[in-house]
Formats: sequence, structure tokens, C-alpha cells
Amino acid sequence: MNTKQNAIGIFDSGLGGLTAVREIQKIMPNEDIIYFGDTGRVPYGSKSRDAINKYARQDARFLKKMGVKIIVAACGTVSSVAPDLSEELGLPYTGVVNPTCYTAMQMTKNGRIGVIGTAATINSHSYKRRIREKHPEFEVLEQHCQLFVSFVENGLVDPDDELVQLMVRRYMAPFKESGVDVIILGCTHFPLLAEAIRREMGSGVTLIDSGKETAIYTKKLLSEAGLLREEAHQGDAHYYVSDTPADFEKFAGLFLSNSPQNHVEHINIEEY
Repeated sequence: MNTKQNAIGIFDSGLGGLTAVREIQKIMPNEDIIYFGDTGRVPYGSKSRDAINKYARQDARFLKKMGVKIIVAACGTVSSVAPDLSEELGLPYTGVVNPTCYTAMQMTKNGRIGVIGTAATINSHSYKRRIREKHPEFEVLEQHCQLFVSFVENGLVDPDDELVQLMVRRYMAPFKESGVDVIILGCTHFPLLAEAIRREMGSGVTLIDSGKETAIYTKKLLSEAGLLREEAHQGDAHYYVSDTPADFEKFAGLFLSNSPQNHVEHINIEEY
């Protein structure tokens, strides 16, 4: 039975979805969270469409078995490539594309929007298609930033790091030339590089954090479904991974305000 006391389920290919966890904890501190990071198969962005669909279903089935009340695909790749699983799961379900595009369309002043994501996300044109459906007059420039995921997963996010600066400068060059005034961070890993991107692009460019926008939308869905937890309760979070918990714990602190130590367990996701 789906009740207000059930946890929010969130999954991602690895660590990036923790940016959504962080934002959900800020705006819904009384909600419990169950997070699955598929660290044994990261990254999803370089995988085939069939593989991504298979992984998304396995991840979602695991969370459903844990008794969650909503499932959040906090992964730009899954949100762009895999189908909406709400009917299949019998649970409220959301990805990151719709809420992020909505905010980007509200924020742009010149109608030029940049989108960065994994190769799979960019090749799907999911963000561009959604924006152009509402505003065909907008110019949407896409750029895959596959190396961003590897950098973040290995803790290389310091905006003063020369290697980080070089990578960001190379990827951002087309956006600087085109004059975009909004950039969608179309992968939940990318907010960790937001400061480096902001320094490169300047204060005239607004960065849209897909994790933050998805957290806001998740609260809206729960409210509409009558599933927001209302009583006083200190929300807790439990984390599951498909690789070694130690590696997850090592870098999770980059994304979260609190370390997930003693709350991380390994599972065999292939069983789902």
C-alpha cells in the first residue's frame, strides 16, 4: 500500500543523483529516502539504448520492492532515453527533463539555451525537442560533455584545478560563441562543476540545476497525489550500490551535506 510514510525512491547510474537527494532533503526534510546508485555499471551515457532501458527497469524494480511511494530517475540519460515507467510500475514516476526544461524556458531572455549532458542524452535530443515543442522560435545548442561524468565520479571538481578549467573551457567554447544566456546542466553530476562553468561563462549566463528542479517537481507530484509526509519526522536516507560501498562513501560527501557512512549496502542489481 502506498502511504505518506513510505520513502522517496531515487536512482542514478552512480553518484550524480545525490544532487537530487541533497535538494529533496532541503525542501522535504521530513521525507525518508532510498537511493540506488548503479556504481557497478556507471556510466550509462556511453551505453546502448537497449542497455539503458534494461538498467532503468532493473533499478526501478529494486526501488519498488523496497516499498517507495514515488520513483525519481535522477539521471539525465535515463530520463532522455528510457520510457516513462509510471504505468508499468504502478507508482508516480519522474525523470529530470520536463521540470528542468520548464525552468530554462522561464529563465531565458534571448531565447538561446545551451544543453550539456552525456552522449546518450545529447544524441536523444530530449531537452531540445521538449523546448522546441513549446517554443519553436528558441535556439537550442547541445553539447555532450562525457568527460564531466568521469571527472566528478573521481572527485575532480575544484574550479581552481587547471585540468578542470581546461576541460570546461573546451566544452563551453561553442556556448560562448553562440551567446546563450541559459545552460541546462542536463546530467545530475554536473552541478558539482557549476562553479567552474560559471567562472568560464560569466555572470550573464544562468545555470539550471536538473537535480534542484526535479526535487521541486517531486514535491509537487507528491502533494497532488496526497503523499507528502506531514507529521514531524526527521527524514533519513539509506543508500544501495551495485559496486563496493567504500568507493561510494569516499566521494558521496562531495554531493551531500552529511556522509552516508553506515547507511550504504551492496546489492546484486541483476537479480531485478
